[in-house]
Amino acid sequence: MKRTKKNNSESEHDLEHKYWSRRSFIRALGIVGSGSMILGNKLLAASMPNPLTSAISGVENDNILILIRLSGGNDGLNTIVPLNQHSAYANARPNIYIPENKVIKLTEDYGVPDYMGSLESMWGDGQFKAVHAVGMDGQSLSHFTGSEVWSNADITTTSFEGEKTGWMGRYFEDKYPNYLLDPPKSPAAIQVGNFGDILFNGEEVNYAFTTSNVNQLEKIATSGLQYQVDDSLFDACTYDSQLKFLRGVVNTTYQYSGVINEAYKKGKNQVEYDENDFSKQLAIIARLIKGGLKSKVYMITLNGFDTHASQLITHRKLMTTLTNAVGYFFDDLKFTGHDKLVLGMTYSEFGRRIFENGSKGTDHGKAAPMLLFGGGLNGSGLVGTHPNLKDSNDRGNLEYTTDFRDVYATILTQWMCVPIPMVEEFLLGHKYNPVDLGITCNSENNENIDPIVPSGSKRVVHELYYKDEYRPFISIEMPNNAHVKVDLFNLAGQNKVTVFNEFVFEKKFEINVLQRMNKKIASGIYIYIIQIEGKEFSKRILIK
Repeated sequence: MKRTKKNNSESEHDLEHKYWSRRSFIRALGIVGSGSMILGNKLLAASMPNPLTSAISGVENDNILILIRLSGGNDGLNTIVPLNQHSAYANARPNIYIPENKVIKLTEDYGVPDYMGSLESMWGDGQFKAVHAVGMDGQSLSHFTGSEVWSNADITTTSFEGEKTGWMGRYFEDKYPNYLLDPPKSPAAIQVGNFGDILFNGEEVNYAFTTSNVNQLEKIATSGLQYQVDDSLFDACTYDSQLKFLRGVVNTTYQYSGVINEAYKKGKNQVEYDENDFSKQLAIIARLIKGGLKSKVYMITLNGFDTHASQLITHRKLMTTLTNAVGYFFDDLKFTGHDKLVLGMTYSEFGRRIFENGSKGTDHGKAAPMLLFGGGLNGSGLVGTHPNLKDSNDRGNLEYTTDFRDVYATILTQWMCVPIPMVEEFLLGHKYNPVDLGITCNSENNENIDPIVPSGSKRVVHELYYKDEYRPFISIEMPNNAHVKVDLFNLAGQNKVTVFNEFVFEKKFEINVLQRMNKKIASGIYIYIIQIEGKEFSKRILIK
């Protein structure tokens, strides 16, 4: 929704009608299911079961992933200092290099600045790894495009016209195929800030419970409440059913807020964290995890890494904040043994160049390390190959030696127990090439992730499309012979009509929804459910 200046003759209610045309409403449905939206000038995160919700099957394991975005482009050379190339490193950045006597040695060849000292004990405890020189082909060095590529794993993206689903969104879409009527009891993911990020976007919904900042998350965690909704907004509206749907979506947020509140009350912080917003995010997450919240993925952000000027001071402060908070977080989790079930991973939209600029900073570059933390790493280490500083390109960029999608693939298979064929699908066809992170998914079904003998059967693929924008068709690709039933449910979860109920041979076929309905129903938004061999798949559909 674009912001528009409000003239004196238009009331807020009039503007609500103007903005929410039927077409714009349908476009908005892609984020309403679970993502963020603006209603009455309030940022809301909406995601929760309706009355039909029942318990879904358990997660593949109890492992949890913490995604830590270092927003702005982190400087890798001042994060993992190349002691074996220190002369070339110091000559390239005479004002901002880290002297050898200020480096904590991890190995004879590499170390971290002494202000990242909390990593020294994590290294000794086998809880810290770094992957050298992570990047991608065709790095644009744009904050916007770079951020989008790291979220959607689509290296063909050159602008905001790239893939609009995220790699985690595709993972959750497969994990919860009937999410619209049967989502999990806990939020699938929790995201703090970064409302525009597409990381958790699926085709239909955003799978993250999103708060605008850590203070809003704290309010929800401590009180179980989020926002009040003014009923008068919905009086006498032309598109009353659509707006009532929005109200229902917003109101169900309270239920996830209640789940978060219950976990927060059960959990307890057992270490003292620093007084800053980033530490507060990890402190709250620690309590939620220890309190039994079943969310699989958390995403948090540390801003400020676009260090074009005065980098030495800025980067020191940022990395001190990061590493202190991570150290406290995993110390906190050790009290309950959760440190072995939680993996933290940093990423940034790009790295910085080798040479400092005239403002005692560094400009946008290519490769940078990814840092991983947690007791599930089975030992500390440095992974991959660090590039030679003398082999930079003509713009002073380090070339990457590890594709970022290989790190993602390793996390998905070896931490989250996703079968390799599915991982390749989530990463848009990228061939599986694992990185030696020393992690395991702790699953009883380890054959599902065997890199030599990948398993997994063909999937049911379904797609909704419209002819002339009014006539809906459902395309279904059958992997085998089976009975297929398709029903339409209203937004209250009531089965309104059967569209298809036949045995189908292995093939791809389409269903003309309006033509196949056994009775007429009112115009509006519905949810179709495909039932095949005991499995259900769902998506929103517009009937006119």
